[in-house]
Amino acid sequence: MSNVETYSPGVAPGPTATPGGPLSYIHWGPVLAGAVVAAAVWSVLMAFASAVGLMIVSPSPTWRDTSVWLAILSGFWIIIVTTGAYALGGYLAGRVRSSWKASTDEVEFRDGAHGLLVWAVGVVLSVALLWATAATFTAANNATSPPRESAGAPNFLAYELDRLFRSERRLDPVSSDVRAEASRIIMKGIGRQDMPAEDRSHLNRLVAGSTGLAAPEAERRVGAVLTEARNSAAQARRSAVILGFATAAALAAAAAAAWFAAGQGGKHRDDEFAPPLRFGRPVMRPPV
Repeated sequence: MSNVETYSPGVAPGPTATPGGPLSYIHWGPVLAGAVVAAAVWSVLMAFASAVGLMIVSPSPTWRDTSVWLAILSGFWIIIVTTGAYALGGYLAGRVRSSWKASTDEVEFRDGAHGLLVWAVGVVLSVALLWATAATFTAANNATSPPRESAGAPNFLAYELDRLFRSERRLDPVSSDVRAEASRIIMKGIGRQDMPAEDRSHLNRLVAGSTGLAAPEAERRVGAVLTEARNSAAQARRSAVILGFATAAALAAAAAAAWFAAGQGGKHRDDEFAPPLRFGRPVMRPPV
């Protein structure tokens, strides 16, 4: 970066008075405009990703479709979309904010600071939008959940419990209390520590008593269900780690992209660069 002064010797440093332009160090109008644009573009592209299956948002209440490769692809999409959206918002803020008569380094820093503010405000807007969407989805899901699942066990263990208590001899469904107790034992078993032998024996007795299976067969079924649930939980943990790392990397990359894009927008503003409205060579207008 050059330290050459960009203002004329007879002009005092400070903002250039433009019609309707703010004369403060922080121009909140361009910041809010860039943040809204960035959040809107990010939301649309993330909704598109969810529609085509790039995001790990499944209608299934289980963990079976949380592929690690899907998590990696989704992570790349998050990084690209977040970086691009906030680069666009930062460029818009730097381009439309009022000009300053100051050194080149000072102008570039102030443009970058506006881009960083676009990133901060946009992240808050995106988080608020995600929270509202999640709250709406949770309310709708609770309203349509079967009473047996909501009272007896969490939805993500519904298939494991159905398989655990499946029986051709039983006509009446297993009580919600039994399912809830079995789900708590399974949750203990799929953690990072092994299931205590006492819990394993009690779960075997629950299955044998509810299904009419012999003790050895009930024990084999419990072992198979626990193994499948443990593998699914480990796969979900790996996917969550990948997505968490991708989200953090996307936010860091978006902050840098917003900073540099705002600086580029400021250069185009000061050079009076006119982006063409059609394909062709860009037009550079000489400074007045």
